[in-house]
Parts: sequence; structure tokens; C-alpha cells
Amino acid sequence: MRVLGVDPGLTRCGVGVVEGVAGRTLTMRGVGVVRTPVDAELGLRLVAVEQGIEQWLDEYRPEFVAVERVFSQHNVRTVMGTAQASAVAMLCAARRGIPVALHTPSEVKAAVTGSGRADKAQVGAMVTRLLRLDAPPRPADAADALALAICHIWRAPAQNRLQQAVAQNRLQQAAAQHASKLASKGRTA
Repeated sequence: MRVLGVDPGLTRCGVGVVEGVAGRTLTMRGVGVVRTPVDAELGLRLVAVEQGIEQWLDEYRPEFVAVERVFSQHNVRTVMGTAQASAVAMLCAARRGIPVALHTPSEVKAAVTGSGRADKAQVGAMVTRLLRLDAPPRPADAADALALAICHIWRAPAQNRLQQAVAQNRLQQAAAQHASKLASKGRTA
């Protein structure tokens, strides 16, 4: 499985591609940051984020895109930029028919470090270790993007099984309701 992780941001949007399957050694295929000028108009910054993500999608052809789920922060301006960059990443993936998964920061930290309260240094250290890198990716946004991809690779099989179980349960419930309706119609005829 090849996953593009996106740590959304308007100034620095971390991107990283990891390949592998749960329970096996993972391989980093690429890591970087899409940057936009702070003094540029918002629309132009969003176009720059889109172009950067499109380049990553073209070059690495991921099967999935994992994006950090935006959560409310104290700084509304920061969360708005993060949400906008997140939407651009999801749009780019959706346009190509690539499934998108959203993971919360604490979910990613817990998956990679074992603690949902890990700091950036701990996440960077574990990403370095898990991907057998010489040094933590810089800036931290790049390491966070790799952590998102790792999280998705490790959690996707369980999430898929859960989704299949829910779908199977719904199907069984629908079949039971249909059988019940047919039985009640047979009694009234």
C-alpha cells in the first residue's frame, strides 16, 4: 500500500509518501513541504498548495491519501488556513478517485509513538526509527506527514474490517426487515 500523508498548513504543508503493509517494514518514498509565501493573496496560496499536492500525486501515484483531521485551536486564523489546505488536499485526491482518510493528531501520535500526547520531537524520533532514516525529517511538518501515512497503513486494515462488519450487519438487518414485510403481507392476503 502506498500512502501520501498530508499535514495541512497554508504556509507549510507537509507531504510524505510511505509504502508497505501493516506488520512489515515500511519504506519512505519521499518527504517534503509545499510552501506558500505569507504575503501572497489567499487564493494564490491555495493554488500553490494545490499545484504542490498535484505534483506529489503525479510523481508518487499513491493508492490512499491520509490527511490530518482539522480540530479547533485557539487561533482561529491558524485553524482556517489549516482547514483550507486540508480541503485542497482532499479535493486533489477526490478529483483522481483516490480514497482519503482523516486521522486526528492524537490518533497519529498514538499509532506512531504509543502515546496520543507525544510531542513533535517524539513523533520525529519514531518516524526516523520506523522508516530507518539517518535523521528526523525537517521541518516537523514533513515528519508529521510521514507519521500520518504510517498511521494509515497500520490502521487501514482494522478500519476496513470494521467498515465491512458494519456493512454486513446493515445488509442482514435489511434482509430481515424485507423478510418480515413479506411475511406480514402473506398473512394479510
